[in-house]
Amino acid sequence: MRLVFAGTPEAAVPTLDALLDSRHEVAAVVTRPDAPAGRGLRLGPSPVARRAAEAGVEVLRPARPRDPEFVARLREIAPDCCPVTAYGALIPDHVLEIPAQGWVNLHFSLLPAWRGAAPVQHAILHGDEVTGATTFRLVRELDAGPTFGVLTEPVLPYDTAGSLLERLSVTGAGLLVTTLDMIETGELEARSQPADGVSFAPKLTTADAEVDWKLPAGAVDRLVRACTPAPGAWTGLDGTRIKLGPVVSADASPEPVPGPGELRVLRDRVLVGTGTQPVQLGEVQADGKRRMPATDWARGLRLQDRQAVLG
Repeated sequence: MRLVFAGTPEAAVPTLDALLDSRHEVAAVVTRPDAPAGRGLRLGPSPVARRAAEAGVEVLRPARPRDPEFVARLREIAPDCCPVTAYGALIPDHVLEIPAQGWVNLHFSLLPAWRGAAPVQHAILHGDEVTGATTFRLVRELDAGPTFGVLTEPVLPYDTAGSLLERLSVTGAGLLVTTLDMIETGELEARSQPADGVSFAPKLTTADAEVDWKLPAGAVDRLVRACTPAPGAWTGLDGTRIKLGPVVSADASPEPVPGPGELRVLRDRVLVGTGTQPVQLGEVQADGKRRMPATDWARGLRLQDRQAVLG
């Protein structure tokens, strides 16, 4: 089939690579416009745009998918199908109708669970033991179109949103190519999603990523992992913001047990009290500083010499 692929972030690059290696023709790529990135916040192309340029594929960067110039160019290309992975913009109805086989989306959840922008983060945040990826046809309603294929992936106890998404982006790319192969041969029919089991996964904000130390240790652990690498879990200390890497539940703790947010600086570890047992901090990063082990951070601030409370 003749394809136009839509995708933007790094997680969509494995899909583009898989499509380029498939029997299908990638005639063009649609991605979000260049955006500020890096320390200098210089405008730069999306990861998908960079990879497409390396492969010599035409790149379309509409400000909005309804822009007349983009719609006209898409009609000129005349794709049979438009596969999508994490494009980042809603496709209007008249554009959805251009390819004969529609727009086929790869979504990183077991639909109808976790419809929305952050399915991997919410799977970790809510303690799911299994997640996966689903291919489905785009419709007007958010992630509600009929499904084609599905795969499952265990959520490991140490998974961050970044590590889990990295695995799903690779296995999901294969699922999308297989879906397109079977659509082309007529072997696959879309099935309506069940009405039960619908849940939503809105984007996690910086405010969502603030740690509430009154929560149980398991909930603190899941929040930090769900927000790694973005938006980044954080807490406060003496009026400054501290970014947190993944934590570890502490089996043994000093006496007395620290209360929620209270720090205990030991020789080889730094503990923080929660609503249940303490957790051990991993890496931390103060504003304007590099990431470092929590023990080095605490030693630099001489936290072992005073009572300190996070939050």
